[in-house]
Amino acid sequence: MSANDVEIGWAERYFGVRFPKDYRQFLVTEGSMARFVPPVDDFLMIYAIGELVEVNEAGGFQERFPGSVVIGGDGSREMLTYDFRQDLPSLVMLDVSAEGWSSAIHQAPSFSALLEQFPDTGWKWDDPAPLPS
Repeated sequence: MSANDVEIGWAERYFGVRFPKDYRQFLVTEGSMARFVPPVDDFLMIYAIGELVEVNEAGGFQERFPGSVVIGGDGSREMLTYDFRQDLPSLVMLDVSAEGWSSAIHQAPSFSALLEQFPDTGWKWDDPAPLPS
């Protein structure tokens, strides 16, 4: 089920961020996704707007990772997370048991870049996240 501007605005106020335009567009048009993406066949899950608060609170992500918003994952322990510590938030992967930002693995500079590259690359497991300046 797709989101509307009111729901997106509420989530943005809750997290104290402004979601990037490409992610907002996905929420309005698609809403969510959970599927294996060919040809790489990695599982990609993007949560619906109504699930964001619960998922982020359950993992205590804002306390452990100030400036983070979990938006999806691999369907298991790895969480796809926006890093809002920088002006242009990138997407990183964080394990649910990670203790700090040093465990983040860079996935893509934007949501649209992630969706474009994912069928070929799947999840990246060894590309450390760049530290914000």
